[in-house]
Amino acid sequence: FACCDIGLVRRITAKRRAKVNIRVIAGLYGGRTIQGSGTDRTHPMGERVRNALFNKIANEIGGATVLDAFAGSGALGIEALSRGAASVTFIERDRIAQKVIEANLGQLGIDRRHARLIKSPVASVAQTLDVTFDLIFADPPYHDTQFSTVAKLFDLLKPNGLMVLSYPGKGEVPTGAEVVVVDNRSYGNAALAFYRKK
Repeated sequence: FACCDIGLVRRITAKRRAKVNIRVIAGLYGGRTIQGSGTDRTHPMGERVRNALFNKIANEIGGATVLDAFAGSGALGIEALSRGAASVTFIERDRIAQKVIEANLGQLGIDRRHARLIKSPVASVAQTLDVTFDLIFADPPYHDTQFSTVAKLFDLLKPNGLMVLSYPGKGEVPTGAEVVVVDNRSYGNAALAFYRKK
């Protein structure tokens, strides 16, 4: 009986998550809302953490080429576009989340010359992409943080580029010879690690 109750709670939670809207905080699309990822296999970054993140990296965004890995709803990449990023590449393997990203880009009228969606696992894309980025967001699902995959993203950073990793705040974050951890901040159940490419 308890098992059935847990299943019911999970279904209700998934349905509620599908209806969650996310507010774009600032910039061209500031105040507009987009859909959440619509799946319990991803997790949207809370607005308080997102706001703190973008306040910290405000000087990095204008004209930047951005990678939104483990994109979910696309909220981080869309926030970057709203604040003046030149282009964003979204990577998402979940089919439901892919449709949500497409819908969000369409709803905001984002020119697809500036927004590319790659429908594939980050692990495979990280080894095949032949472009590098000024700014990378890595926000893997907290139940599967995939640190080995996150470490592969270091190779996709331009020299002096910045990568931000969102993680549950438990355990050691990945490191690499080519990057330096320049900051690490905790926000309750979430933490952000900031890497700079040498």
